[in-house]
Amino acid sequence: MRFHLTRFAVATRFTLIEHGRNRFAMILVILFVPVWTSLAYLAMPDTPARMRLRATGEALAPHGNELTAISGALNAVTLITGFMMFAATFSGSGFDRRLAMAGYPRAHLVLAKVTALALVSAAVAAYATVVIRLAWTPRQPLLLAASLFCAGLTYGALGVGFGSLLRREVEGMFAIVMTSIIDLALQNPITSSGADNSVMRYLPSYGAMQASTAAGFSTSPVPGHLALQLTWFGLAALVALLGFRNSTRNRLPTASTAPPGPGSSKADIPAPRRTASPSATASDTKAH
Repeated sequence: MRFHLTRFAVATRFTLIEHGRNRFAMILVILFVPVWTSLAYLAMPDTPARMRLRATGEALAPHGNELTAISGALNAVTLITGFMMFAATFSGSGFDRRLAMAGYPRAHLVLAKVTALALVSAAVAAYATVVIRLAWTPRQPLLLAASLFCAGLTYGALGVGFGSLLRREVEGMFAIVMTSIIDLALQNPITSSGADNSVMRYLPSYGAMQASTAAGFSTSPVPGHLALQLTWFGLAALVALLGFRNSTRNRLPTASTAPPGPGSSKADIPAPRRTASPSATASDTKAH
């Protein structure tokens, strides 16, 4: 038991150190979350936007700037967690591969990444919730924080998957940015006229968007949509696990040590001819 705890603690420490070295991500957390959320709240008109919340069936009329602030917070959380996990996975893939080939348990490496993802998502979600509360007060702040946390988990797992499967950094960054923008822009009734379309329920952050909207403008709990978001996290984590396993496998060719037999596909290599030794050559000359 102590062996496993030690391996897990060491892997988690190295993963958190890798995140701490990402200065750009720290700047994004400190500046991007309040700037993007505040701009969404201040720039959008406060005209009521009539909508029907699918999570509860209620007809709501929230202020447009408050609804856009929630969408902006979700966008900021998903982008930052996805970027942080992608950057750590992409830059540390070689180190993880060497550890796995040296015999370090892959399970401990995976659990360390999940722990780091949970800590990062919790910190960013709590920070975004505090920023929103400085502008206006949601009906259910804890549910809002839980929704942001689950969305961060999902996109963090996608970041790990992109970091393990993609070969260039720009590809992963583009995939994370475009996935988050398309996902959340289509669900915001302020920017999309098809936000009530039934197809929206198949988007990665549908559960988090419904739960966070209910948290902002309703008093009804929506545990089912949080569970739906955690289901998306499970699917993304499965993709990340398969990608991590593929990126840390042994890619060295294995040499066959079995001697070639009659049925072997390898051709028999004749033994090299021996050259006569000097003593044998001298004795032949003397005999002649």
